[in-house]
Amino acid sequence: TMAHSKALLVLENFIGGKFVTCSSYIDSYNPSTGDVYCRVPDSGKEEVEAAVKAAKDAFPIWSSKSPLERSQILNKLADLIEHDLEAFAQAESKDQGKTITFARTVDIPRAVYNFRFFASSILHHTTECTEMATMGCVHYTSRAPVGVAGLISPWNLPLYLLTWKIAPAIACGNTVVAKPSEMTSVTAWMMCKLLEKAGVPHGVVNVVFGTGAKAGEALVCHPDVPLISFTGSTLTAQRITEKSAPHCKRLSLELGGKNPAIIFDDADLTQCIPMTLRSSFANQGEICLCTSRIFVQRGIYSEFLKRFVAEAKKWKVGNPSDPTVDVGALISEEHLEKVRSYVKKAQAEGARVLCGEGVDSLTLSAGNQKGYFMLPTVIAEVKDESCCMQEEIFGPVTCVVAFDTEEEVIKRANSVKYGLAATVWSSNVGRVHRVAQRLQSGLVWTNCWLVRDLNLPFGGMKASGIGREGAKDSYEFFTEVKTITIKH
Repeated sequence: TMAHSKALLVLENFIGGKFVTCSSYIDSYNPSTGDVYCRVPDSGKEEVEAAVKAAKDAFPIWSSKSPLERSQILNKLADLIEHDLEAFAQAESKDQGKTITFARTVDIPRAVYNFRFFASSILHHTTECTEMATMGCVHYTSRAPVGVAGLISPWNLPLYLLTWKIAPAIACGNTVVAKPSEMTSVTAWMMCKLLEKAGVPHGVVNVVFGTGAKAGEALVCHPDVPLISFTGSTLTAQRITEKSAPHCKRLSLELGGKNPAIIFDDADLTQCIPMTLRSSFANQGEICLCTSRIFVQRGIYSEFLKRFVAEAKKWKVGNPSDPTVDVGALISEEHLEKVRSYVKKAQAEGARVLCGEGVDSLTLSAGNQKGYFMLPTVIAEVKDESCCMQEEIFGPVTCVVAFDTEEEVIKRANSVKYGLAATVWSSNVGRVHRVAQRLQSGLVWTNCWLVRDLNLPFGGMKASGIGREGAKDSYEFFTEVKTITIKH
């Protein structure tokens, strides 16, 4: 009905500094209620074409600004988002299903920091110079922005990961066409409303909403988009690689993980257990860095398991807008079913589900009965070959298994196709360094999890991606280097 559609939030594409209506729309759901609450443009070739044209037109002016001028604009944008932090947090929580606490303390502050960080780091890069005195030659390098960057971001940390790409891309002088996930587009649209006030010239940041298959594909296949930065699934990345191959595009791909937590018998369990609960269930387990395989040394295995399960049962699942809730709703009904199916497969294989899905009952308030909720689930006695130990589940599910020796656990930890992150828990300094060196993992956290220094490279090995992101790595990705030789 007309009255019903009036109540829905309707998003519009942001192209060349203006909001532009789209001919068709996709329904976006509130994961905590199961209701459609938002209409997202179902963009395709036409809209992407317009956005790329706007970005191309804006490139000469933006790329000729000094790093300092761009830095000031990024800082202003950061201030504006921070000023509206609460509104952004509420929107992110409602749109994605994450808890309001997580959105307030993690997602939105980090989105703000992404702009501040790159606003600062862009001022501090230096280029190289070498001399060949005997030949009377000097060589130096020069870096320049590349052009239009295509940025495709996922639904788990919507504004956080979108800004992690937009900030370095525009700090380096590129213009962008961004395509957020069609499931979580609201905060990107809200950010667009602040761009003009921050002083971002028209066409520097364009946002086209829609699906990967239509809008994403049009962006990846566009001949005038030399750079693609993507965070998402390994499967989608394969498609991006194939589609971009004829154009020789530069790709940055940050993909899935099947991350091990390795807990040695000398670990401090008072620190390890609460942090490993977080690394397993934070953001409903929907973070590429979550630990979904927990290897515990046999001497402490039963004690760890008992304490871990007891604590997992205390995590409160429910309405994401309640600040006391620990676990919100999963992104979609389809995703919830997929995550549940892994638990069923584990049971069918003879594993033991110790708490959560299918074991404990979940009570939800009236308004959340149709939401996509799931209890934190701990599975034990899983074989390493099981799909639950090999495939990324991306939900509040973790598997706990025993190991005997350091040598054995390194081999088992490395026996998956992914290599994004790992955590190691031990109070033996020598062991910590030895194990970290041998893990096939782009990030290793010891006695902690998700402590990030944005100066340093972030990214994975094997099927977890190509390239790295960070102060230096993102600068190198978003610029083209040239070596210049002068004979004097």
